[in-house]
Amino acid sequence: MESGGKPSTAQIVVLATSSALTAIFYSIYRSKAKTVSRLKEAKKVSIDQDLKGLLSETPGRCVPYAVIEGVVRSVKDTLSSQFVDSCRGVIERLTLKEEKMVWNRTTHLWNSTEKIIHQRTNTVPFALGSHDDDITTAVRVIRPLDAAELDLETTYENFHPTVQSLSNVIGHFISGERPKGIHETEEMLRVGDSLTGVGELVLDNNLIKLQPPKQGFCYFLSRQDYESLLKKQENGVRLWRILALVFGLAACSTLLFMMWRRYVHCRQSKKRRSMMEEFKERQRKRLRELNLEESSVSPTSCTVCLSRERSCVFLECGHVCACAHCYQALPEPKTCPICRATIDRVVPLYNS
Repeated sequence: MESGGKPSTAQIVVLATSSALTAIFYSIYRSKAKTVSRLKEAKKVSIDQDLKGLLSETPGRCVPYAVIEGVVRSVKDTLSSQFVDSCRGVIERLTLKEEKMVWNRTTHLWNSTEKIIHQRTNTVPFALGSHDDDITTAVRVIRPLDAAELDLETTYENFHPTVQSLSNVIGHFISGERPKGIHETEEMLRVGDSLTGVGELVLDNNLIKLQPPKQGFCYFLSRQDYESLLKKQENGVRLWRILALVFGLAACSTLLFMMWRRYVHCRQSKKRRSMMEEFKERQRKRLRELNLEESSVSPTSCTVCLSRERSCVFLECGHVCACAHCYQALPEPKTCPICRATIDRVVPLYNS
C-alpha cells in the first residue's frame, strides 16, 4: 500500500491478473460442465438390425445427440501403414518433430523444446459396425477429423539424431540453440478398433450417419468406452473448477487486503487529525493561561512550556515538539505530546 492508502502497482497487477484468470477459467469450467451434462443426457443407441426402424420412427429421422459404440470397418478402401506390415486403418497421421535444446538466459539452463515441422493426415470413409459379425448394420462416420478426443494409436516411432561436427557444436553454443534430432511418428485408427462416437445420428436415404451435432453440442470419437470418456470429461471439469476457485480466492483475498489496508489508513488518519485538534486545543488553552498571543510565540518554541526552544527528537514517531526539561517532566510511561506514541528513545537536537 502506497502513501495515502492507495494500492501499490504490484497489488493492482495481482488483482487484475487473478480476476482475468478467474473469469477465463470459470468460462472454460462452465463450457466443460455443460458438455458433461449433455454427454450424460445423450441417448445410448445400439448397432443392431432394428436401428433403421428406430430412426425411421423418430421425428425428423434423427437423434440429435446419441452415443454409439462399435467396431471400425472400412467402407471401400483402407490405408496401409508405411512402416508396419499388415497394418491397415482408416485414419493415418504422420508427424515430424524437431527436438532441440535452447539456452535460457534467465535460469542459465538448457531446456528441451520441440516443434512440428511437418504433419500430414490421411483419411478414408469408414463406418462403425456391431461387435457381432452376424449384424450387417453399419453407421457411416462423417467428418471424423472434426471430432474431439480422437486419440490415434502410435504404430511407428523413431528418432533420427543430428550428426554434429566440432564447428557446429561451437556455433550452437554461440547461438543458444542445439539441435537434438528429428522425431518421426505414425499414428493410425486401425480397422477393427473399438470406437465410441457421440454426435447426431441421422437416417439419410437408407444410410445411417453419425455426424457433428447441431446446437453447439460437442462431437466425440474416442477409442475409450462411454464410461471412460465420461469420467475423463468429468475430471477435466473438476480441474477447471479448482483453478477457477483458486484464482477466485486469490482475487478476493487481494481485494479484501487492499480494502483492509485502506480502512486502517483512514482510521489512522482520522486518529491523527483528532489528536492534532486535541493538541492545538490544549496549546490554545495554555496560551490563555499565560496571557500570550499566538502570534507572539515562536514556531520553534516547546509545545509544552511555550518558552524554551525545542531541543530533542522523539523516536520512533520522529516529532520535534519539546525541550529537554519538559521531556524529563513527562510522566511515565513517556508518550509524545502530539501523537501519544510511546517514546522509545530521545535524540538531542542541536541548532547551529
